[in-house]
Amino acid sequence: MIKTVKDIDLKGKRIIMRVDFNVPMKDGVVQDDTRIMAALPTIKYIIEQNPRSLVLMSHLGDPKKDVKKAAEKAEKAGKPFTEEDKEKFINGKNRMKPVVEYLASKLGKDVTFLPDALGQKAAIDALPEGAVAMLENVRFHPEETSKDAAERETMAKELASYGDIFVNDAFGTAHRDQASTATIAKFMKEQPVGGFLIEKEVKYIEPMVTNPPKPQVAIIGGAKVSSKIAVLESLLKNASALVIGGGMAYTFLKAQGHKIGKSLVEDDFIDTAKKLLADADAKGVKILLPVDHVGAAEFSADAAPVAVDGIDIPDELMAMDVGPKTIEEYKKVISTAKSIVWNGPVGVFEFDAFAKGTETVAKLVAEATGNGAMTVVGGGDSVAAVNKFHLADKMSHVSTGGGASLEFLEGKTLPGIAILATK
Repeated sequence: MIKTVKDIDLKGKRIIMRVDFNVPMKDGVVQDDTRIMAALPTIKYIIEQNPRSLVLMSHLGDPKKDVKKAAEKAEKAGKPFTEEDKEKFINGKNRMKPVVEYLASKLGKDVTFLPDALGQKAAIDALPEGAVAMLENVRFHPEETSKDAAERETMAKELASYGDIFVNDAFGTAHRDQASTATIAKFMKEQPVGGFLIEKEVKYIEPMVTNPPKPQVAIIGGAKVSSKIAVLESLLKNASALVIGGGMAYTFLKAQGHKIGKSLVEDDFIDTAKKLLADADAKGVKILLPVDHVGAAEFSADAAPVAVDGIDIPDELMAMDVGPKTIEEYKKVISTAKSIVWNGPVGVFEFDAFAKGTETVAKLVAEATGNGAMTVVGGGDSVAAVNKFHLADKMSHVSTGGGASLEFLEGKTLPGIAILATK
């Protein structure tokens, strides 16, 4: 288990803290404050310990990449993308100042906005005792995400000069070795500690990979086998059953010789799917693939749902959701689980006509939680699903990190966690 802010003395210390305030913005207005609210317990605790100062840092999109996408979109629409358009876009999407104002309103305390991530030491040293400040978006500096270690270290060294203690509470970027997430640790006099959010993520996700309560059921969905194969291989070690749904299921069904119609498939991963099925069989792990489907003639929210009462899918249809027989199979295995990890939807839940499978999975996992199972929901789409169906508070843990939770479930060491002191 990692050490947290509760395990060290913060009084009179300068704290530099990485948070994940990469929140959706529209015209300079925060659209979803989930990540900000998730960091508040750690921020409030640090303030209560009377530090000399608390300086927060985060990224907010990636200005260079975001501007490029916006310019390409404008070009496709036949509209010019001027320097004025660029500045307006950046101010509305990538500038941290509106986030700072939002944070201040939630804290009930002034938060000083520092207009750059670098060159701020004098301003930080001049902050009044107990002040809270926040740097501008760290990704305005290419050194933050540079693949060149020396470039990252140059930025990290300056960031480290802003504090005596580094606190990482940004699980969403813990899988990235960047200047403000991991490289900074090299230049701190004391070993960094985690915040309460990272502590919770580690507490719930790590056992799912290393030593879960058994029987464990893993529900893995989403579009592509290629993005989830490492997770499937990792979870095979402990799971008694693997539920494979979503678009990726049809690569597995094709590997078994079934007809999949116009469904999503990765032909390059047919052999990979065959190997995983064989490995599961050898380990005695039950694999649940769809045995019936809800199909459609086209990928559209307005497409008419067509019931496919069998494994094979007609040539003119694509599978969009699992059918009632499959849902019954899900119920049988999920109800027996002592631990459940869910990453990825089992159908196109964004379209209401094809959301029943994913909604039922969410309800079954919530029910299992109520019956004492440890349940972890990780990955952007499955988190969006439990939020859509208003069941997030019925799970043991809903992860704040899409890519980070995925890599954690793969059994990888996350740089932003590896740097933290351990108990």
